[in-house]
Amino acid sequence: MTIRVELNPEMERQLAAEALGRGVAREVYAQRLLREAIASRSKGHRRASQEEFRAFLDALASKASNLPQLRKETFPREMIYGEHA
Repeated sequence: MTIRVELNPEMERQLAAEALGRGVAREVYAQRLLREAIASRSKGHRRASQEEFRAFLDALASKASNLPQLRKETFPREMIYGEHA
């Protein structure tokens, strides 16, 4: 199947630069990108690893400079775990 895709100049420049950096033709690189995009969608959503989740939380926290720092005593273990503490 042949598909014609119109790219804006910036997308075309970026595609050409990335293809050149990988040593492949633009068409081959575009086909590879499309194949990878389709494959990632068919796999569904995977769970983030503990490291990925920690990195996400760290990035989220770094954007929230006005959050107050809470003391450990603010939420005692018993309040969180109840009878299971």
